[in-house]
Amino acid sequence: MKKDLSIYIHIPFCYSKCYYCDFNSFTNENHIQQKYVEYLKREIDLYEHKFKSYKLKTIFFGGGTPSHIDQHYIADILDYLKQKIDTTELMEVSIEANPKTLSKEKLDCYRKAGINRISVGVQSLDDKLLQSIGRIHTSTDFYDTYELIRKSGFENINVDIMFNLPNQTIGDVLSTLEKVVQLDIPHISFYSLQLEDGTPLSDMYDRGEITISDEDTERKMYHEGINFLNEKGYDLYEVSNFAKPYYECRHNLAYWTLKPYVGLGLSAHSNIDSKRYGNVEDFESYFESIDKGEFPIDNETLEIIDVDMEISEYIMLGLRLKEGINKKVFKKRYGVELKSVFNGKFEQFKSDGLIVEADEIVTLTDLGLDLCNIIFVEILPD
Repeated sequence: MKKDLSIYIHIPFCYSKCYYCDFNSFTNENHIQQKYVEYLKREIDLYEHKFKSYKLKTIFFGGGTPSHIDQHYIADILDYLKQKIDTTELMEVSIEANPKTLSKEKLDCYRKAGINRISVGVQSLDDKLLQSIGRIHTSTDFYDTYELIRKSGFENINVDIMFNLPNQTIGDVLSTLEKVVQLDIPHISFYSLQLEDGTPLSDMYDRGEITISDEDTERKMYHEGINFLNEKGYDLYEVSNFAKPYYECRHNLAYWTLKPYVGLGLSAHSNIDSKRYGNVEDFESYFESIDKGEFPIDNETLEIIDVDMEISEYIMLGLRLKEGINKKVFKKRYGVELKSVFNGKFEQFKSDGLIVEADEIVTLTDLGLDLCNIIFVEILPD
């Protein structure tokens, strides 16, 4: 019987780099887009034998800005991939896009190629805040883009919203969320800005040029955002993701439930056959490996996932989900009781109000969402 598989495809090209971004993306390499696409197809060839054991369930084009490149490149990759793996149960094909990078021609091409989900990087609908984090679009650009997406026939749409931006208030956060829900968007990713070392925004913070909310305010932004979206009919099905019924992101759910996945392209990560690894991060090494007929893996990232590591990851990811962890399913999968892997702290976490046990399900409480790292430290293997 064939196993389920998800595939992530990294498109590392951008028009410009946002101040907070530490993803592997480039603004000055557009001249090699066609070559990169050809090598992506050659990387698919390397997996062709392995793909025979799998049926493809989801595909996700991420970046970078996948919508920045010519739409026919995206269609070409999809068409080629579908020739190499069973797609009879393919249910979700997502592409990330930014406002100002889409057109009717692109969207029509995406639909024809089989893309059925668009994820738009909005971050905020406050133009001053957008400018402060290096976004090149305005709120008007987003509204125009969203109308274009809807008119093109796409219904499954996500928007990314960030909070804890420089000088942002709780009122600013709720104002953006209010405007978003008025558009009846079915999926919202809602996550906190993280200052990553080496990014312009982190350097600005170190120089005292910007301020970020303290931890208490950041948590209040999060919880007030949760409450607001819940009241508007959005279900918090994962720590940072809200959806209306039947619009949960199937690709991310595959990650969070430890289903196997393959990453294609620069710096893309894979988790398959009890191995986890990432690809090399530069074009030269990527092209060179594929020219040799070798997987473009950064060997320093290669890990063998033993049972103890898989159990800890299953719990950490499972607790991020609203549905939590089913104790019977856990025991059937691993042959041990869920409580046994908490190093004697399970009842303490319950009494501390971090987790709740209801029938066969264990979930995090609101407090547990904020302090989940305390729990995760206890279940990580030595």
